[in-house]
Amino acid sequence: MTVQTESLSLAATRRARKPDLSWMVGYLFILPAIVGFVVFYLYPALRGFQISFTDWNLLNPPKNVGLGNYDAAIHDPKFWSALAITLKYVVWNIPIQTLLSMLLAVAMDRLVKSMFVKGLLILPYLLSSVLVSLIFLWMLDPQLGVINQWLSHTFIGRQAFFNDTEQAIPTIAFVNIWKYMGFNALLFYAGLQAIPRTVYEAAYIDGASEGRIFRSITLPLLRPVTVFVLVTSIIGSFQIFDTVAVTTQGGPVDSTNVLVYYIYQNAFSFFKMGYATAMSMLLFALLVVFTLVQLRLLRANESDLD
Repeated sequence: MTVQTESLSLAATRRARKPDLSWMVGYLFILPAIVGFVVFYLYPALRGFQISFTDWNLLNPPKNVGLGNYDAAIHDPKFWSALAITLKYVVWNIPIQTLLSMLLAVAMDRLVKSMFVKGLLILPYLLSSVLVSLIFLWMLDPQLGVINQWLSHTFIGRQAFFNDTEQAIPTIAFVNIWKYMGFNALLFYAGLQAIPRTVYEAAYIDGASEGRIFRSITLPLLRPVTVFVLVTSIIGSFQIFDTVAVTTQGGPVDSTNVLVYYIYQNAFSFFKMGYATAMSMLLFALLVVFTLVQLRLLRANESDLD
């Protein structure tokens, strides 16, 4: 009995001395993502920050100019105009997209049980932004577009859409609302599933109306998902580029010359890579500030389900 006990104790000691390498398994799983992040995001960002202090035209070696590019951007009227146009797009896009996504999610939660219908909602999100932009460009063509063909038989009449200085930004916002609304609705729908059904049952017993339930229960308990949707949507809206590049190329009369498209023009049309990266760094700083303000105002670190 003593020999067996000593053998078990010796085996336990050997196991204790053997290093535990199980922690490495998790790192091995995330290693491809880390490598991709470093190669395609972190290194280009650091390299771009370095380039922003140079006068580089892609052809000659970069020449250090210190803070000259940042000073030029701050005193560039077109930079502020592009930022104002971008803000106008954000104002058109975010409130409408968020509200429609939330209402669509509530409708799916209450009325629609078919997984096929829910799957259809994410199809626009899976389509290429370039493809979606081309489809709407053809559909909204002033002469041959099918939508204008329909409008020509109504009191509204044909509309210029992308070719009108007042309608261009709302039209671009509409295109992206159509593309991303279903995806955001599914995010809200997932958030609704986390709300205990007993909360709604208690509200119905107390005689609360649907509107009161939505304001007092659904909206507060959806706050974590709402914060995520707003933060990611606003960041994406400030980075709007592909729809503009395909449909309007910044026109008409620079009415859709958003900030990222203006950065693209300076980098690859005017060959001012240093100046373009400086504006990119300013946009990054602006997005960081917007994100921190949103997280603070919306109390992202708190939950009403506790």
